[in-house]
Amino acid sequence: MAGGGTGGHIFPAVAIAQQIRKMEPDTEILFIGAKGKMEMEKVPQAGFNIEGLDIAGFNRSSLIKNIGLPLKLVKSWLQVRSIFKRFKPDAAIGVGGYSSFPVLKYAQQAGIPTFIHESNAFAGKSNIMLGKGATRVFVAAPGMEKFFPMERIIVSGNPVRASIASSALTREEAVAHFGLDPQMPVVLVVGGSLGAKSINEAIAAGMERMRAAGLQLIWQTGKSFDGKIAGEWEKDKVGEHGTGSGDHKGLWVGPFITEMDKAYRAADLVISRAGAMAIAEITVMGKPAIFVPYPFAAEDHQSANARNMVQQGAGYMIADADAAGKLVTTAIELATDRERRAAFSMAAGKLAVRDADIRIAQDILNILKTTVSHS
Repeated sequence: MAGGGTGGHIFPAVAIAQQIRKMEPDTEILFIGAKGKMEMEKVPQAGFNIEGLDIAGFNRSSLIKNIGLPLKLVKSWLQVRSIFKRFKPDAAIGVGGYSSFPVLKYAQQAGIPTFIHESNAFAGKSNIMLGKGATRVFVAAPGMEKFFPMERIIVSGNPVRASIASSALTREEAVAHFGLDPQMPVVLVVGGSLGAKSINEAIAAGMERMRAAGLQLIWQTGKSFDGKIAGEWEKDKVGEHGTGSGDHKGLWVGPFITEMDKAYRAADLVISRAGAMAIAEITVMGKPAIFVPYPFAAEDHQSANARNMVQQGAGYMIADADAAGKLVTTAIELATDRERRAAFSMAAGKLAVRDADIRIAQDILNILKTTVSHS
């Protein structure tokens, strides 16, 4: 399993790996990631082994930082060759991110079946190049023929972590986990695994208004914003894993939420970016949401994702540039409007794909059983 960089790449890979292991318990699974990226922490937490490559992407903002890139590419290729000689994989599965390309390219040159999962409506350049030689390309939605050979495409949807997709928690249990009051509305704020500046700044500026309106917050700030809101709400101290209180001060805040199933279950409203995986998780959980698309995503695909949710009656969209002026006001209005939230929730649930991991794992295993039996 190769790829990473963000939760949008890592968590689908984990979901696929978990389902393969569930269907075929004796399967050996090894992840390959990029050293220094979040997969090196998150994959072991999910119970899988991972090896890191010395690799980085092309830096468009500072050309001088690309001086060492050719050397890193050569080194990562040698590392991949060494890993393949030791591990002897029957298949390579790529989900995007720096490490996907050298791993899948090496596998293709070695005649090993390769599988790609593309979560977004606009495919990444590496996946497009790899797709020409891939055994299968799993995509989230129809219309991807402009990026990949039609005969290799399987429309599977986006895999959602089993802990989220099959959560049996009650709202009361989830709210209690964060030290909040089950009698008051809870707003979950997530800007993706790396944080979202516009969302964080809008929430920080409007926290007192939200509290005055009777709202509580579960707030994943991302590491880049961690610590900047200390003292803004009842002088709570931000700890390594977030902070909450048993006397219902109304806030849990931290750089990363490990148990997202509890966060989604506790939430009455979600404020989020509009990446493919965020959309998948929100629809599976059937949550009303306010989307603030990341404006610099490739081909502005997050805005397209958010508009689709709005058109389906499953959410509300605020442009990144308008977050400072509109986000908190809209959140207060929606969080206190039970009927509107219920309508959004119902519409979101109808868009959910709950078995994407099963579809992908089953197809991969079926192909491998044929391939291995003939080899």
